[in-house]
Parts: sequence; C-alpha cells; structure tokens
Amino acid sequence: MRKLIYFLLLFPLVAISQDKVEGIVLEIINNKEVPLGGANVFWLDFKVGDVTDFDGLFEVPFQEGRSQLVISYIGYKSDTITVTTPKKIRHVLKSKGTLDEITVTSRKKATSRSFLSTQNTINVSSAELLKAACCNLSESFETNPSIDVNFADAVTGVRQIRMLGLTSPYTLITIANIPAIRGARQAHGLSFIPGTWVESIQITKGAGSVINGFESIAGQINAEFVKPQTDDALFVNAYTALNGRNELNTHLNTKVSEKWHTGLYVHGNYRGVENDRNEDGFLDTPLAKQVNLLNRWQYTDSEKGFVSFFNVRYMKDDKQVGQTAFDPDTDRGTTNAWGGEIDTQHFGFTGKLGYVFPEIPYQSLGLQVAYSNHDQKSYFGLRPYNIQHQSFYANALISSIISDSRHKFKTGLNTTYEDYDEAVEGVDYDRTENSFGAFFEYAYDDLENFTMTAGLRIDTHNLLGTFVTPRIHARYTPWDKAAIRASAGRGKRSANIFVENQSLFSTNRTISILNTGGEIYGLDPEIAWNYGVSFLQGFNLFERRANISFDFYRTDFQNQVVVDWEDSKRIRFYNLQGESFANSFQVELDYNLAEHLDVRAAYKFYEVKTDYLKGRLEKPLTPSHRIFGNVAYETHVNEQTGGHWKFDLTYNWLGEQRFASTASNPVDFRRSEFSPSLGTFNAQITKVFSPKFEIYAGAENFTDETQENPIIDPQNPFGSNFDTTFVYGPVFGSNYYLGLRYRL
Repeated sequence: MRKLIYFLLLFPLVAISQDKVEGIVLEIINNKEVPLGGANVFWLDFKVGDVTDFDGLFEVPFQEGRSQLVISYIGYKSDTITVTTPKKIRHVLKSKGTLDEITVTSRKKATSRSFLSTQNTINVSSAELLKAACCNLSESFETNPSIDVNFADAVTGVRQIRMLGLTSPYTLITIANIPAIRGARQAHGLSFIPGTWVESIQITKGAGSVINGFESIAGQINAEFVKPQTDDALFVNAYTALNGRNELNTHLNTKVSEKWHTGLYVHGNYRGVENDRNEDGFLDTPLAKQVNLLNRWQYTDSEKGFVSFFNVRYMKDDKQVGQTAFDPDTDRGTTNAWGGEIDTQHFGFTGKLGYVFPEIPYQSLGLQVAYSNHDQKSYFGLRPYNIQHQSFYANALISSIISDSRHKFKTGLNTTYEDYDEAVEGVDYDRTENSFGAFFEYAYDDLENFTMTAGLRIDTHNLLGTFVTPRIHARYTPWDKAAIRASAGRGKRSANIFVENQSLFSTNRTISILNTGGEIYGLDPEIAWNYGVSFLQGFNLFERRANISFDFYRTDFQNQVVVDWEDSKRIRFYNLQGESFANSFQVELDYNLAEHLDVRAAYKFYEVKTDYLKGRLEKPLTPSHRIFGNVAYETHVNEQTGGHWKFDLTYNWLGEQRFASTASNPVDFRRSEFSPSLGTFNAQITKVFSPKFEIYAGAENFTDETQENPIIDPQNPFGSNFDTTFVYGPVFGSNYYLGLRYRL
C-alpha cells in the first residue's frame, strides 16, 4: 500500500525511459560527511525531481535533452552539475552562511527573525522569557516591541495585549498550533499559562495560515510548551515579590519506556497582601490564589514515523478585588463596601498525532483534537457575571509535494463546537456555535530568492453562514541579507462582547446593545482584511552584526462590533456604520554592540480610528507613539563551573492616549482629552552559579512611575460616576522581586 501511495504521488515524475540517475547527497558536520535528508534534486527547467530520504539517497529518471541537475537545500549553496548519461552520483552540499538566522556568533539570539520564512515571524526562545520574571504568558512580552501590554482596568489586574494596534481577540493565540485563548478565556486566559511551561513563542504579524482557522485578523501568537523528552528531569522555580506575590513552579519529567516520556508540571501562586499605595481605598493589586496542573505525555517512534503529545490540564483560580474594607463573607450583595470575586475553574485535554511516511519523508499526516471546559463565576459590586464555555476542536491534515519539493501543499478538514452558558446581571445570553471547514495551502520555493504561500478555506457555520477565507504571503530576497515580505488575508469572527470587555463591570455604566437582528447578541459577525509589507536587512556595523526591519500593516473592517465608551453613563455595542481601520508602522534595530552585549531599539506608530455615533475618533487608550529599548549583557562563562552573570534593562515609553469622553460628568469627575506620556524601566540581574542553579533579582518600574487618580469617584463606588477603566499607566508603582531556578 505504501509503495502504491508513493507511486501515485510521484506519477508526474515518471519518464518514458526507464534509465535513471541515482546517488547520495551529503553535508559536513564536525569535519565528517554525513547523509543529508530532505534535499531537493531536480532537472533544471523541468518539473521532474526527487527528495533525498533519511539516508541522503535519491533517484531521478533520465531522458535525452536533460543535462543540468540541480541539488539544493535551505541554508546550503545550490549546485548545478552536468549529467549526460545515467549514472550514480555522490555530492556534498556546502553551507550558505549568508542565509542563516539573525544570530550572534558563538551563541543563539534569544529573539530572532528569519530571512528565509515566508511569513513575518518573530521567534522568541526561552532565553528571552528569562529576561523578566515572566510569571505567566501575559507578562512574557515585556521585552518584545511587537506586542503592547497594558492593564485593562484599575482593580482586576488583567493585562491586555495589543498587536498591530488591535486588542488580543483579533489575534489568534494558540498552543502548539491549537487555538487556546478564545471565547470565555479571552479576558484572563493568558494569565493562566505559567511562563515556565513555555519553551518558545512565535509571533506572526498579519494574516495567519488558513490551517489554523478563519478567526485570525491581526496575526497569530503560538506558544510551544516544554517537552517531557527534552525538559529537565527536575526543574524548580521559586519567586517572591514586594507586592506580596509568591509563586512556585515544579516540573517532574521521567522516561516511562523507550518510546514514552511524561511530565507533571505544577504551578501555584498566592497574593495575600493588601496594597493601596495611592490611598484611594481600593486594592492596587487583587488578592489571588491559583493552582495549575498539567500532565503531558510524549510518544516517539522514529523508526515508524510516529510522534504524539497528549495533555491533561486542571486549573483553579480565585481573585478578590475592590475596596480594602470589603469582606466577601459579610459585604457581598450589599452596599457596605464595593468588591468582587472572580472564581475560575478550567479543565482541558489536547492531543496531537503526527505520522511521517518513512519511505516518503516529505509526506506526513497530522491529527489535532482539543476539549476544554472553562467556568467563571464572578461579581463586581452589585453586578454578577457568570460564563461557562465548553469547546471541542479537531483538525486533520496531510502535507506533501506536487512534482518536487519546490511545490508543497497542506490540506485538511477541521471542525469546532462551542457551547456558551452566559448570564449578565441575571439576563441569559446562551448560545451554541459549530462549524465545519476545509482548507488547502500551497507553498512555492524557487530555492533561490522567492517563496510564496497561498491558502484558501471554506467554512460553514451555524451562526456565521458559509464563507470563504483567502490568505497569501510572499517573500523576496533582492540582495544579500535582505528579505521583503508582503501579505494579505481575510478574517471573520464572532465577538464575545462581555468576555472581551469585562472591565465594564467595574463601572456603573449601563449596557446598551443596539440590536440589528444579528445572530450573536443581536449583532453581526466581525469581518476584516489585513494587508502588510515588511523589509528586513542584515548588515555589519563596525564589524559587529546588526539588522534593521520596517513593518507596515493596515487592517480594514468590513464590519466591526463597535465598543462605544463615549457616553460616560453607559457602554454601547453596535455594528459598524462607516469605516474602522488600524494602521501600524514599526522600525526596529538589533545590534550586537560588543561581545555578549546586545541592543534592541524600536519605534512604533499607530493610527487606529473608528466611526462612532458621534463621528470618527481615535480608539481610546491606544498610544499613537511608542519607543522601546532593551540592553542585554552576559559575562563570559566559567569553563569549569559554568557560572556567569546576566544583566537586562528594558525601557518603554508611551505617548499620549485619548480618553473616552467624560464631558457629561460633574466637573470634579472629568478627565482631560488625552493622558500624559510616560516611560517605565524594568531591570533584572541573574547570577548563574552552574547549569543547575541560578538566582535572579529584578525591579519593575523602578523609577516609580504611577498614574494619578486611576479611578473616577472612588469614594462613591455605587454612584453613577464610578469608573475604573481610565488606565493608561502603572497603578501600583515600583515592584521588586527575587527568585531562584534549580534544574537536574
């Protein structure tokens, strides 16, 4: 059967003549010649070729008129050899150093961009995540200029991320390329993923791949978890901070058999200290406790081509917010004091099964399945909000080539099921969503300076209808160490208006949904096109490596659920009438200033505007200008002990941000039209005693920048003017922490 599949896939390669050219392709590793699997071997100007197997072997049909045989592999110099008769060939490919990742000689950079990938992707390794305390995924972007992080309000402590000027719901967030932070998990989901579980992060700007679904608009953030087979047998990370936050992370990994490995990952955090530095009577940081468990299984059978991952996860998180005088046992449901509780439980299962055909290494099958039950019970003052979200996702795909490995494709089917049991202040908004879709993605690589990926999917959805999602990415290398990229694509999604705007419950605004007969909350689905171009150039400056990148992206909404805060007494949701767009421009410089000393600087400009009922306005609390800087230095590693020091300093400057209108408030409770600009510094020092043990200490916002009066009318939290959402900067002020890491 396997031979039959192989024959059918390579049928276009069969020549009239039975003569053939066969041989082996090799590479040089540690001064030794070893077989190179996956290399492309094809006749120049003919769509006839082969891909070397795991042993570097190939064979291609020979026919009169074909004489130039091309042998290539990404990252190696392509060779063209003359072959005029059927014979056996032995050939060694040499490394092409100019087409490498952006790296510093002698060590891999913590953050890198590839000159080779078709999509504009930033790769963030675990080394980058260690530059900050990185207690959870929402805090892991502090040292990355592509993602903006800010607090959603002044009481819940929820961190909100933005990409290309748009909030996180417009970015597809996946774990191991399985959609993860969506639906009921949008508000708090990133904070429920411990940072030590994350092995790497891939940030892709612009329209994502059709393989992962139709919802991505601004881009995709994919987190890869550590793997039981390669993670430490024992890893412990302990953390304590001046703000009262304490955390403990423990990884236990073991080899069950030759093919099975398993890991148990345990996370716990607790904050029991009441902080009210600005003396407004409200907690600057919520009281919190969390238990988070993950059991991860890995199966690998390289001989038969199987690799699989299975994860089972449970999490319980409890938060208390509000006034320092609030006691939930006596004050809940009363006006004695304003407070709230957010109690969340999450259970989930994911499975990934991959199979690579041993005799056809360029062909593989994949199956992904995921189930989760996310249950949040909460109240904010006198406003209850509860949501339970059950979700199922399945994706099956096959990857192979067309003719030769210059032409690759992925195709498959996926299905989703979402059940929402949602109650907002006693009003039920229950619904069920299900979809079924098919996709096809074609990738072309001319093996020199041009690559392209074009994808198309068609989905049928019980509430969104049947629709088509096209996306395309292209990369061109005009000269040495350069890459020009362009992308375009369409996204469609249902807006979960209450989950995505939970901060509204920490106000006394009334809720108005201007119903137009849509299927979800009476509103229509959101539809947007995203277009982008980027340019990456590597160069040497004073004999040190550097690179500079320019990105420009535009998002145009055909329809958007407008979140209108312009009436200070209510929040309105309605379908877009007019235009809504987001322009994002970023320039970034990475420079290896000296040995083991790296500097990263970036400037970002946003223009995010929407046609509201009162006219076209900038989106509130979105800075038009941002400046970012990071300096990282490491001392030389002691060859005997492995000990060394690490130093990191990060600066973030935010320009002024527009406030939603407060003109209807009494004079004492009005805000100016724009916030002031502000800048914050974070720093961390790490002492590595050995590969097994290190201690780190850090300071967040050590210049103690704080926002004055973040809450409107805190003395009367049950009055009509109370609002906690006008947050543009730090509320708590400076924070200092200490931690250790031990691995075995």
